Amino acid sequence: MGKTYDRIDGRLRTFIEEQPLFFTATAPLSGDGTVNLSPKGLKGSFAVLDEHTVAYLDFAGSNAETIAHLRENGRITLMWCAFQGPPNIVRVHGRGEPVFRDDPRFAQLLGHFPGIDWSVHGLRAVIVVHAELIRDTCGYAVPFMAYEQDRDLHGKRFAREDDASLSGYFAKKEHVATSLDGLPGLPLPLPPSPV
Repeated sequence: MGKTYDRIDGRLRTFIEEQPLFFTATAPLSGDGTVNLSPKGLKGSFAVLDEHTVAYLDFAGSNAETIAHLRENGRITLMWCAFQGPPNIVRVHGRGEPVFRDDPRFAQLLGHFPGIDWSVHGLRAVIVVHAELIRDTCGYAVPFMAYEQDRDLHGKRFAREDDASLSGYFAKKEHVATSLDGLPGLPLPLPPSPV
């Protein structure tokens, strides 16, 4: 049965940090807006900052729905599933914000991700989430699946971009600067990386 937690620590933190995949869910305030659900991976791109705050690296992609929704209303849910070992699902419901490259906090936040070469992935922002509700549920119906390794395609694709060409790539994508529902997305042009 489900349990509510006051903080992210101990066994709960270990479980979250060991998962190679998690999901993010956001939505605009508009009742007919597009709900967004995204898988997130790449070893080293997620960090627990403290008992109530987590963060992950937001890399280059063909849209920016999560960023747009967070800029509008801040609501976000993160979910981890146990695909191996005992069944478990953990959700962190909270308020998130995208911290962009020109934010004074950006360089300091990158210090929480020493295990990944973010420079080859077209890093756009660090998404910081402040937990408001932390719960787990059984996960009895989640299948067993084996993790093999991260794909290297994303890094290979974006390693050849510099700040200017990456900004140009984003400008050509219909739903990076503006979301599917017309909300402001990633601010362009992309500021140069401060580190």
